[in-house]
Amino acid sequence: MRFPKHRSDKETLSVYYMVGGAGFIALLLIILWENSAPPEIAEPAPAKFNQNGRSSTNNSGSKVWNSTQVPEKPPSDAVDCGPDNKGKDETFAEDTKDDLKVGQNGQQAQKADVSPESTESEQVPKEKTDKLPEEISTQAELTSETKEETSNFETQGTESKEEELVIQNEEAAKGFIDSSSDTSVETEPKSTLKEPAVEVEEDVHDMWELCAWEGAQDYIPCLDNSKAIEALPSTKLFQHRERHCPSEEDLPKCLVPLPKGYKKPIQWILSRDQIWLKNVPHTGLVSYKKDQNWVKQEEDKFIFPGGGTQFKIGALHYIEFIQEMVPSIAWGKHTRVVLDVGCGVASFGGYLFDKDVITMSFAPKDEHEAQVQFALERGIPAFSAVMGTQRLVFPSNAFDAVHCASCRVSWHAEGGMLLVELNRVLRPGGFFIWSATPVYSSSDEDKKIWTDTLTIVQRLSWSLLVKKQDPQTGVGVVVFQKPEDNEFYDLHEVLDPPYCEEDDKPDAAWYVPMKACIHRIPTGEGARSEWPREWPLRVEFAPSWLTGSKKGIYGSPAVQDYESDTAHWKHVIQKSYLEGVGLNWSTVRNVMDMKAGYGGFAAALITQQLWVMNIVPVNEPDTLPIIFDRGLIGMYHDWCEPHSTYPRSYDLLHADHLLSTIKCNDFNLVLEMDRILRPEGWAIFRDRVTTLGKVEEILQSLHWKVVLSYTQENEQLLVAQKTFWRPEGTSR
Repeated sequence: MRFPKHRSDKETLSVYYMVGGAGFIALLLIILWENSAPPEIAEPAPAKFNQNGRSSTNNSGSKVWNSTQVPEKPPSDAVDCGPDNKGKDETFAEDTKDDLKVGQNGQQAQKADVSPESTESEQVPKEKTDKLPEEISTQAELTSETKEETSNFETQGTESKEEELVIQNEEAAKGFIDSSSDTSVETEPKSTLKEPAVEVEEDVHDMWELCAWEGAQDYIPCLDNSKAIEALPSTKLFQHRERHCPSEEDLPKCLVPLPKGYKKPIQWILSRDQIWLKNVPHTGLVSYKKDQNWVKQEEDKFIFPGGGTQFKIGALHYIEFIQEMVPSIAWGKHTRVVLDVGCGVASFGGYLFDKDVITMSFAPKDEHEAQVQFALERGIPAFSAVMGTQRLVFPSNAFDAVHCASCRVSWHAEGGMLLVELNRVLRPGGFFIWSATPVYSSSDEDKKIWTDTLTIVQRLSWSLLVKKQDPQTGVGVVVFQKPEDNEFYDLHEVLDPPYCEEDDKPDAAWYVPMKACIHRIPTGEGARSEWPREWPLRVEFAPSWLTGSKKGIYGSPAVQDYESDTAHWKHVIQKSYLEGVGLNWSTVRNVMDMKAGYGGFAAALITQQLWVMNIVPVNEPDTLPIIFDRGLIGMYHDWCEPHSTYPRSYDLLHADHLLSTIKCNDFNLVLEMDRILRPEGWAIFRDRVTTLGKVEEILQSLHWKVVLSYTQENEQLLVAQKTFWRPEGTSR
């Protein structure tokens, strides 16, 4: 710096001194800060969220997005993007050998039996480490020999052109440790809180239009494909009620409109008895079933008295009558998971919740206008389907009981093909409860139906436990029981239906035609024939057939995988999801886990007033039998196709490393999520940063609120809330 030499420059000299002094002071402050600052920024108290999902405090330093509070740093559990990643300020247990080995990408993506072991070049060292990995997962091609040698879990669905395996970094898979662990070492945090993206310009939203055709507000793409339905050669076996999905290219790229006057649904448990009329504006059942107490209209609401065709004085009375008939059915202890065929508005399943029973209800999308939509709006598990020519989308030996109350299914037709399908999905020792006029009517037609049906039942070696008429209602009920083994069936001189071929996998159910054959009941060590523990113990313990000799979906022995997954999701739910991500759980009733694994997410939420539809994608390991043995419900699905549910069905969608593993356009999947999620419903994404960056852009264009966006290494946790926004323009 050049200073002036003459006193005449006094004024200029003063300026130079001031500038130099300020610079010197700034330099001192920087040096002091670098020497005294802690290695980590202290964690602020997590934001408290009120019942509207917004922060109850709004300090000047808070980061606000679309009027929804984003904590400056989520709780340590909230920032973990999966069981593979340590969050900031988290610690690994010293005894890492027994730590969690569960990974969000650790599921196979193969058609045949494949175990998630890596190739030699990709094998991750198994020694202890306290460093976070740069990569969470890799993909490896497997040869047919590898599939044969490492087979343990099967996948569902059609033949895939590629055989891939998503393997899990074992050290990264330690994930969340038990918060009660005493011995731990600190790890170097490498995570940052990412602010939600800047709001997109309004012209970006102009890309969206409303679907404009008649009935678009209730559009189910795979059930409303009129072009495919019209081309069917026959509808004799209800083929027109089955799935006929448009191609990815043909899927409409418009948004399903809201019914006029739609508003936030009534919350459970009030919703079981009443819903807003304008949310499901279909009054056909009010007049069509007015004498059967299904549903009534009172001003701006539909009222559900709990009645039905066979529930003349209420579903609860009917449920208790069945318990009196067959005490061994033991609702909510021995019998936990039920399939209700032709469910109507699902009052049977709605009132079984009082008995700790969860019911999978289904009915076709037919002239019984919006019956399944009513069920979902009420907060009762349901989906649209029909017993036609395809197998139901469930594994074998899954349901503790199957129920049909005037379900309009001709069990005696087609050589009893539909009863054979029930035999496939019914657990050995399970119950078939049938209540319809053939059971108790004296008309010639009903007598013949009863005789023909009974003949098929006897061929299947089912036992008739009891047939009784309710003295108060005059309704008759019969309860059959499937045998626990093959002994009685093998005694038949003629096996009709015959046993299925050995290569006919009983759990294969995605677009698999029904067949007039039955599968042998599994026997021997590790067989899925033993009844699970009584509820609620069964949700905690691994099924007895899940032996240590089998490998799990994350590479460890199956039982260890199962237990690690259970512990992991308990930790995440309790320490993160319920408290730290800004989600208003009081509004959540209908939940879908879009990639369920062992069902640990649903099991960890079991004490909440909600239910979870566990989806096992068809290109993932077949863990659905485990989910049913836990006393939970679920189904197979291919996320390259839309789901068989109505728009506005769910309050929460959970997508844990789903989008990065699908083999199709993730744009269509996000659009499908927008279709099935209710306005003000929530979505939780856990996936790779590169994947969720694209997703976040799509969500912004849909006017969803990004409540939390957190990145750690190459992983991201994204929590978003759908709004009531719909575009003004309509599709042409």
